[in-house]
Amino acid sequence: MIFPAQLIVLDTNVLVSALLVTESFPAQIINLVRNRSVQTRYCDTILAEYRDVLSRQKFNFQAEDVQRMISGIIRSGIPVNAPPSTISIPDESDRKFYDTAKSSGAELITGNTRHYPDEPFIFTPAAFVQRYYSGK
Repeated sequence: MIFPAQLIVLDTNVLVSALLVTESFPAQIINLVRNRSVQTRYCDTILAEYRDVLSRQKFNFQAEDVQRMISGIIRSGIPVNAPPSTISIPDESDRKFYDTAKSSGAELITGNTRHYPDEPFIFTPAAFVQRYYSGK
């Protein structure tokens, strides 16, 4: 039996962490994306933020690594045109991640859960990986 891939939206901090620490929960999630074990959801503004943040000089990431990561997210996923929500979000710049996940039925994975409302579809990288491999 073939099961549908789990749907996820990745906050930018997950990508940063995956590139900084190759043996980490965020890196495990990126490997799931590369293997198409999970399916990403994204929008143009999310991709623009990924490109902006990951190209910042302070991180000194290799351009090829950044491009490979973003290409993998695009290849494994589907773009979403989410309607803006009216829910209160502590960090307004994170609304695009919340709205994309909420409108597409995806799970939002972030290292900054305090930037979002308390919702059952929002996970830290560690919680997502634990839940993914436990099959729940």
